Formats: sequence, structure tokens, C-alpha cells
Amino acid sequence: MTVLGTSNLDVFPLSLGGNVFGWTADRDTSFAVLDAFVGAGGDFIDTADVYSAWVPGHSGGESESIIGEWIASRKPEGVVVATKVSKHPEFPGLSADNVRAGAEASLQRLGVETIDVYYAHAEDEDTPLEETVEAFGALVADGLIRYPAISNFSAENTREWIRIAREKNVAEPIAIQPAYNLVDRAVERDVVPTAQELGLTVVPYFALASGFLTGKYRSTDTAGQSSPRAGAAAKYATPDGLAVLDALADVAAAHGVSPASAALGWLRAKGAVPIASASRVDQVDSLIAGATLELTADEVAALDAASAPFAG
Repeated sequence: MTVLGTSNLDVFPLSLGGNVFGWTADRDTSFAVLDAFVGAGGDFIDTADVYSAWVPGHSGGESESIIGEWIASRKPEGVVVATKVSKHPEFPGLSADNVRAGAEASLQRLGVETIDVYYAHAEDEDTPLEETVEAFGALVADGLIRYPAISNFSAENTREWIRIAREKNVAEPIAIQPAYNLVDRAVERDVVPTAQELGLTVVPYFALASGFLTGKYRSTDTAGQSSPRAGAAAKYATPDGLAVLDALADVAAAHGVSPASAALGWLRAKGAVPIASASRVDQVDSLIAGATLELTADEVAALDAASAPFAG
């Protein structure tokens, strides 16, 4: 288990991504994935109010609604739910009004009294950061959320958020969510060190590089690929990217796990709590294995070396 930042939330060291719920996983499949994850010891679920507004006929909130129905049906104990605000079509940006209205809408869809972890989904250049920080602090004070968190924030604005929160004496973020994986290590340059210095847990999304690190996509040719993520994953199928897959395969074979599990294990070795999604029940085992896999120092070094071209 892993404590998130300075909070009292002690969670399973991997978060189940809810971005697929209501999109590539229908309601029944989503329920089955959630059941399998929790049944295996998982207790940390990540979603956002915008999931999945990009699907024709959807308006956003579909993932939260499915999770809410699952919570109402299963009544799980100790499950920690994180969601996000600023990208929903009805609540764009991080103005105080949007932050509160978005939280209230998420609470209704999730069917919970308090959101455990509430992320500012992306920076908002049109809203003073002071207004946003105070808005999140007010949500904590009013009991709508337990802890603030931030996503897609620069190191500079992460520091500024913390500075303002301390100046205003309001709740500080406990986690930061950047894109981070073996073929996208740019955040190691500034975001990750800043988070570590300030006591924020790094909770990476795109932990498997849109599926590339599963080893499924070894060509830039996506013809015949039905997955909505095939194009995003295939862009990594360069000589440097394939070298990462080869190193990952060696590590995975040594432990009898999948490349996906090894990729998640590498992030955990870096002190992160990765997010990974499953659109089928049979994918959950790899996620659980990634959360419990302990890589040796030599294995971490080998993966570091193979992925050096992608380092920050």
C-alpha cells in the first residue's frame, strides 16, 4: 500500500483508469472489471468528469455515472475515487464557479457524499491561479472533497499552487498527474523532482503509452487495428521505441509477467502510483501484477538505459 502525499489515504499502488468506462467498455464489462480489480485487492479508481465526451452521442460524465452505479450496487468498503474538473463541456476551466459546479455534478453522478481526490485537470490561463486554489480549498472546507490534486501542471505552476495554498492557509494538493512512461520521460526533468521535493505523489497517466508498452504495437502501420488507441501507440514504434520493448520483454520474462506489468513495475520503482485501464476482465491480472512486481536495481537500470532517448 502507498500513502498519497501528505494525506491519510493509504491506497493500492496502482489506480484503475476509468477513462474506458462507457467508451470501450460497456456498463456490464465495466462492472466486471471493477469487480475483478477490487476482488484482487485494488481500491484506487481514477476518472474525470469529461470521460467520455469525445464519443459521438456522449456529453461527459459517462464514466462517473457507471462508477456511481457500481458503488451503489456493490457498496465497496475503503475504495478511493479520484475525479477531475476543467474539461467537461459544461464546466470548462478552473474558475471558482466551474470548480464548485463541476464538483457538485460529479458528486451526483458518483453518488457519494465526498470526492476523495479532486484534480484540476489542466492549467487554465484565463483564471488567476489564486482563485482556483481558494476554490479547491473551499471545497475541502465545505466537505465536498477530501483532498485537492493537480494534473498536467508545469513544475512552475505546481510550486505556485503550493505557495498560494500556504499563504491562504488552505488545503494543499496531495498528488500530481502527468503523462509519464518509459517512452515519455520528459517530466523527469522538472515535474517529478518538484513533486518529490514538495511531497506530492506522482500518479502518471498514459502509464502504458496508449498500449504501446504492452508489446502489441510493433509497427507504425495501424491498418487492421480496431483499437481507438492504435494510432497513438503506433507512433512509438521507432527503432528507439522497439529497443524499449525488447528490454521490457527481457525483464518481463525474468519474472514471468507481461511487458505491461514490467512497465508498471518500472514506474513504481520510480516512486509513482501509475494509472492503467482495462477494457476487458482478462487484462486486470497484468495490472495487479504490475502493482506488486518488485524489480531489481539492475533491471531498473537496464530499462533506464533502453529508454534513455526518451528521458527528460
